[in-house]
Amino acid sequence: MSGVSEILENLILKNLMLDIIDYLPEGLLQAEARDLHRILPKPTLIHLPGRHTPALFVAILLHGNEDTGLKAIQQVLNQYAGRELPRALSIFVGNISAAKEGVRRLENQPDYNRIWPGTTLDAPQEQAMAATVVSEMRQRGVFASIDIHNNTGLNPHYACVNVLDQRFFHLAALFSRIAVYFVQPKGTQSGAFAQLCPAIAVECSKPGNPEGVARAIALINAVLHLTIFPAHPVAAHDLELFHTVGLVKIPENISFQFGMGDVDLCLETAIDHLNFTELPIFTRLGYARLPQLPLQVLDDAGEDIVDQFFLLREGELLSKRGIIPAMLTLNEHVIRQDCLCYLMERLPLPG
Repeated sequence: MSGVSEILENLILKNLMLDIIDYLPEGLLQAEARDLHRILPKPTLIHLPGRHTPALFVAILLHGNEDTGLKAIQQVLNQYAGRELPRALSIFVGNISAAKEGVRRLENQPDYNRIWPGTTLDAPQEQAMAATVVSEMRQRGVFASIDIHNNTGLNPHYACVNVLDQRFFHLAALFSRIAVYFVQPKGTQSGAFAQLCPAIAVECSKPGNPEGVARAIALINAVLHLTIFPAHPVAAHDLELFHTVGLVKIPENISFQFGMGDVDLCLETAIDHLNFTELPIFTRLGYARLPQLPLQVLDDAGEDIVDQFFLLREGELLSKRGIIPAMLTLNEHVIRQDCLCYLMERLPLPG
């Protein structure tokens, strides 16, 4: 066994970063995300009993500034105060230290939605924590998995799947008519749990959006009451499926801003209005002062295929073909920590 594997195994055995409990700590259902550290000192997996097993697994706060999952879980559990849950529920409360600061992740942390089995990151302690959660749920059994997120751009509510499977489509359709199939990036929670059960990640638009919270509550309640996933195909009018074909990043050595300025890349100021819109060829996304393309577009194999999607013409950054972006954001910090956007194509629903 390699040294890295030994370290990882030892960390899993010690659970250095993770608490596992079978009760609701006092104050949890009223706390704001910034105050959770006073109740939960570290990432915590909470097992709650219910009428049916195995449990529904819900991940919240993998990103510390995305609190819709917390609000949804609080409201669901308050609805069942003093009553038995219709199905057992396991809740993973993720990046509590980032939630304290109101940020996606701390600068010294990896992304908590990139640390799960299959990751390419080198983050032994966080990998061990995520691997322990997966191992725990594999042993206990898990009915379905929901990972609840927010984003910073103008996006519709949509679900993400990692497997082209009718059970996953039915789960996604409980949240939205829009689903996105992706295999990159690696190390996501939904990707890891897709090996155990139907699993989705849901994007609930920006934090503070009441509709996002309401949709997450409705989804959790629907799955808590579900007994089986239908075997028949999802009707085409019930789900619109997209496939991510490229992850768009701005290299670290490229300076950028929104609007005109003395930087390498000047992006359009309303670029996030283009999310989930079919952009025609030669759509302008900004201006570049360098002779080479100021972006990277990584395909599912991690290869840079930027030349397939973008071109420079007289300083204008243009789309080279029809594309559908998702998760375009005006948040420069999120762009540096994660990406500028994803590029998608439509995908017919498998029969």
